Amino acid sequence: MIQIAGIVPLGTSMDYESPQTRELGCWNAIHDLQPVIDGYTSKSPTPDFAPGDQFSDFLIDIGFGKDCPQDARQFWRDTIASNYAGDEGRRRIRMASINLRDRDGLHNRLSDIRCPVLWLHGTADVVYSVKNAEREIKMMLNSPDAKLQVVEGGQHFLSFSHPNEVGRALIDFVCKYEKDAMADPSVRSNL
Repeated sequence: MIQIAGIVPLGTSMDYESPQTRELGCWNAIHDLQPVIDGYTSKSPTPDFAPGDQFSDFLIDIGFGKDCPQDARQFWRDTIASNYAGDEGRRRIRMASINLRDRDGLHNRLSDIRCPVLWLHGTADVVYSVKNAEREIKMMLNSPDAKLQVVEGGQHFLSFSHPNEVGRALIDFVCKYEKDAMADPSVRSNL
């Protein structure tokens, strides 16, 4: 049996895209993604499909922030355009959008977490709010140590906007629990 020694979520939500998350300041995935889904639905092949900068900038703005450096913005515009080109790309981008909009929640499973949790969340995350993270970390009732660490100015893609803070937190977390994990034979045998 493989045992999970710890969990480190970054800028996420354990809920589906529910009305309650929107009340707590999270994005409105249903509203934001429906035009994408509708616009990328086609009965006929679209061999010349390209998502365009509007879609790319939407993803960049919510993930990296509106102040994303121009060179990073252009890199992701080019990458998104290349990845989602043609009819197959259009279908994949549509499915990815549907999956984000319609994903299910994990609230009923959070009390089953029995390992340490360090949740890192940025104050500038426009997708999921700190208030939502504060609510959800409390649902991990059986974790021996569930903590939320808020990163001032952190974006949704927290490891991009604040790599040093994320790196230090990960190292501290691993070092704190490494000894306990290594003492457990089931963890040691899976290394």
